[in-house]
Amino acid sequence: MPSPAKRKRNDAEPSPHGMRSIESFFKGGAVKRTKKDEEPQPPAPVDAQETLSDEALARKLQAQWDKEDGVTSQTDGAPAKATQPEQLKTNAPVPEKPKITVAERVHIPPKKDTLSLQSSANAEDTISSSIPFDQSPLTFEPSKYVVELQKHWAAEGGDASYALLTRAFVLVNSTSSRIKTVDTLVNLLRVLIEGDPSSLLPAVWLATNSFAPPYVPLELGLGGSAISKALKKIYGLNSQGLKTLYDKHGDAGDVAFEAKKRQSYTLKKPKPLTIKSVYQSLVKIAKSKGPGSQETKQRIVEKLLQDTRGAEESRYIVRTLVQHLRIGAVKTTMLIALARAFLYSKPAGAEFSVYSQSELAGLKKEELAELYSGAEEIVKASYARHPNYDDLVPCLLEIGVTDELLVRCGLTLHVPLRPMLGSITRDLPEMLTKLQGRDFSCEYKYDGQRAQVHCDAQGKVSIFSRHLELMTEKYPDLVSLVPEFRGEGVSSFILEGEVVAVDQESGELQPFQVLTNRAKKNVELETIKVNVCLFAFDLMYLNGEPLLDRSFRERRDLLRSLFVEIPNRFTWVKSLDATSADSDAVLEFFKSATDYKCEGIMVKVLDNELKPNIIERPEVLSSGEKILDSELEIEKNGLGSRKPKPTETTKEKGTRRKALLSTYEPDKRLESWLKVKKDYTTQFDTLDLIPIAAWHGNGRKAKWWSPILMAIRNPESGMLEAVTKCMTGFTDKFYQANKEKYSEDSHNVIPRPSYIEYYGPEPDVWFEPQEVWELAFADITLSPTYTAAIGLVSDERGLSLRFPRFLGVREDKSVDEASTSDYLAGLWRKQVERTKMEEANLKEEDEADWQED
Repeated sequence: MPSPAKRKRNDAEPSPHGMRSIESFFKGGAVKRTKKDEEPQPPAPVDAQETLSDEALARKLQAQWDKEDGVTSQTDGAPAKATQPEQLKTNAPVPEKPKITVAERVHIPPKKDTLSLQSSANAEDTISSSIPFDQSPLTFEPSKYVVELQKHWAAEGGDASYALLTRAFVLVNSTSSRIKTVDTLVNLLRVLIEGDPSSLLPAVWLATNSFAPPYVPLELGLGGSAISKALKKIYGLNSQGLKTLYDKHGDAGDVAFEAKKRQSYTLKKPKPLTIKSVYQSLVKIAKSKGPGSQETKQRIVEKLLQDTRGAEESRYIVRTLVQHLRIGAVKTTMLIALARAFLYSKPAGAEFSVYSQSELAGLKKEELAELYSGAEEIVKASYARHPNYDDLVPCLLEIGVTDELLVRCGLTLHVPLRPMLGSITRDLPEMLTKLQGRDFSCEYKYDGQRAQVHCDAQGKVSIFSRHLELMTEKYPDLVSLVPEFRGEGVSSFILEGEVVAVDQESGELQPFQVLTNRAKKNVELETIKVNVCLFAFDLMYLNGEPLLDRSFRERRDLLRSLFVEIPNRFTWVKSLDATSADSDAVLEFFKSATDYKCEGIMVKVLDNELKPNIIERPEVLSSGEKILDSELEIEKNGLGSRKPKPTETTKEKGTRRKALLSTYEPDKRLESWLKVKKDYTTQFDTLDLIPIAAWHGNGRKAKWWSPILMAIRNPESGMLEAVTKCMTGFTDKFYQANKEKYSEDSHNVIPRPSYIEYYGPEPDVWFEPQEVWELAFADITLSPTYTAAIGLVSDERGLSLRFPRFLGVREDKSVDEASTSDYLAGLWRKQVERTKMEEANLKEEDEADWQED
């Protein structure tokens, strides 16, 4: 594949999540040489020493002093003594006279810390690096290591060292086993719980690659050159050397690892990093604002790199700074580790009870799994209702994993709960089969932005996105509308709905792309051009009382009876109550939703009760894999039990037959909510696309690549232009084969190629372009992120696919035969024309109906 020059992009908008390419930290590193550069340059002034690395500066000073010592000896009548490299390397004193420190040279009284060559190897924390965190928690005993670690930490202030966290990262990164990953994190947390509980919270933040909850608007905001400058200054790299390392390894952390490994000596012994100090440094970087903030951030970054002990610490400090830790410890894994760790360990003085290792080792495998599952569901449920480690971890340290955790760290105003999610169904018949014997509600699935609205008794309003980002500033019109639609009997509430761009006069819905044109911050009411309507569909909290355990029918009735409808500004989602026997009515409702420019419909179970004579089948994932006990929602009567309980429903080989619940289950994807979207396999053409990159999966897909970034071919420039991310249509067998083919240590995974155009969040890996996959899709849309066909239909935006679905690998096609950007642009134009024709036909039908009347 040729690698032509990159075309200029017309829209240089930043990523909506503030994420940057890791490569951006190393851009601009190469220095363009000119004829002037090739001419002999005069010697650098003395001040140029400041640009030297610690080791280079120390060696230069030592050589200068040795030379002066030789001159002095000759003056005194003694022969000059040549500098011995062996003495310099071992830092041994010259026999004739004592070593002269920098303080003595500049006539400053000597201090405790004097400048001299220090071996980097001797600075590493060998105590932490030898702890076998990857043992089973049933055999790992923190008490064997805590006393020695505390003595080791006491010399440096008493806080747990960052080397301890690095040790766990190294072990997690070295295994593909999810069990080993969880065990390693459990044992790390146990050591901190028993040895330094105050470092547990910052360790959890760092291990989850974050430093604040998603709804707190804090970002590191490091400039693209901050880390590259720090690497060059601290490790003595030049621009070309830095670029060479990155081209070879393709990861910022690996570059730091290699640079630190080559640094044999430092000018001053590093002050050991602690878990707390690293976390506090990140917070300081994020909070640095205003004039001089970039210089402050730069100094903090350099100090972190300077104080690393060993190459692994350097690797993970840099990965933390670029927000790309790459250890695969996702949110769910950390919650599982926390739950299990507090079954084994507690801090000194805590009053809650834990199990001894002998007790747990004596349980049967099924009993231990049941015990783990109960604890994990409490912690997961608490986090889903209150996703902030700042509150969760202190509660765990105080009361452990008990039912009280859900009360102490539960649903709270102005802290967003993680939204409930719906499962995807292929078509209406499948949906009707799944909900046989149930009363359900069909709702329009509007093409907008999901919003969670909080309001307290004082009238303070907060609005959060599906991803828990605070977007109150984006919708001041909705904030001002709250007093109007809140009924007289409502003091506080949390409701959920869909924000849709709407024509205020006609009430006509506008595409999602119109909504994206609205600014995200500092929006003033007078300047709003894109008007919106909030279509409410659920109520989770009312007048100080959580409603999550009530049925959907009850929550919906409260919403519609206590709040006031305002046409085209605040209203309810259009809905139809039905049963599986009402197939014709449901089909007609589905057609009306798509005609009304909706994505499809949402179908929700109304009540918990199952109709008589109907037997529920086990829950099954779309791939056919049955859901394990530990992945199902919380058992209402067994939550938090400390003793293994038999499940209250029948089991069949690790699965359970259970009724679909109509309660609101935060952060759960259940079949009590089903999505039915357009039948995209029959309405539109397919495309042959090239897989070019991927991200680590989450949840059940954590061990695979998902989603996968797809690209289209530009035959004129030779570039591959990103067009969509695909994560549906794959079987587990395909996922496994794909992960093996594109394993991170294979030749099929490469550094970011220069011939790919993509401006979204940086993938975890880049693929060598070599395959063609056939994808189906629902619609083609304009996109500020994807670059496919940019310039052909819009000068500022490319084209993207909505609801892409993998159909199969095109074994008969090479990369050079993949679909082109011209072809995609042609499909877009056909879609536009088809939409116009459909609108014209509808208008004609309306006129004909009017004439008949």
